[in-house]
Amino acid sequence: MSDPSTRSARSGNGESVKVDRQGPRLTVTLARPEKRNAQTPTMWARLAEIARTLDEGVRVVVLNAEGQDFSAGLDRGMLSPEGIPGEPRVLSVAANRGIGETEQLIAGFQEGFTAWGEVDALVIAAVQGNAIGAGFQLALAADLRLVTEDVRLAMREPSLGLVPDLGGTLPLVRTLGYSRALEICVTSRFVGAGEAVGSGLATLAVPNEKLAAVTDEVVAAILEIPDAALRETKRLLRAAITNDAQAQLRAERQAQARLLTGLVGAPIGPLPG
Repeated sequence: MSDPSTRSARSGNGESVKVDRQGPRLTVTLARPEKRNAQTPTMWARLAEIARTLDEGVRVVVLNAEGQDFSAGLDRGMLSPEGIPGEPRVLSVAANRGIGETEQLIAGFQEGFTAWGEVDALVIAAVQGNAIGAGFQLALAADLRLVTEDVRLAMREPSLGLVPDLGGTLPLVRTLGYSRALEICVTSRFVGAGEAVGSGLATLAVPNEKLAAVTDEVVAAILEIPDAALRETKRLLRAAITNDAQAQLRAERQAQARLLTGLVGAPIGPLPG
């Protein structure tokens, strides 16, 4: 298994995605603060690579960002006729190669987001400032979202004549329901911290200066859970999204049987209380 800490995506004059491994915690940082962490296909490819090669020893992943904003979304240079040097020319592909090849190109982009839903580790997005478009969708790719009190979430793609296409529509509808998700997308309005927490889009909101410390506290609490129970619980609850009642009952008993079998002969710790 390759070590994700040995490589970084580069865009412009430096690393655009940084990786730091501290024991069972992996921190993945968007690092283009001078561009408000605007995202590019190179960054998405790196995010997908990190997720696909995640070491089994990683139990928690934190997605965060440098600077005042989590991410202003897609680097608008991608939508210019000349594109961005070193990046796919999206408009050129759409104009010259048709719908089929354009879909294939977008499918590759989507992996930088959808891959996080397929890892066993629990993924936390620590979100400050603006998380717009691709930034909002990257936050939605996480299992939990911790936000700052000044956070502003928005799906601005429809205002550009586009749609959210990086995996964000499914978790948005699952969390908010169809009507509210539609309203947020087609109005392109901002969702603040209070609404985000109240609607379930975010777990909690904290002052900006406390985001890192609160994230550390949440990670520490998660890491107190036995590894097998943490992984089984994540799989079980994700399965509940699509399972019917009988399938979910079966998934519950299968997971519990695996855990109970693993406890045979193991020392029993103190009961919570």
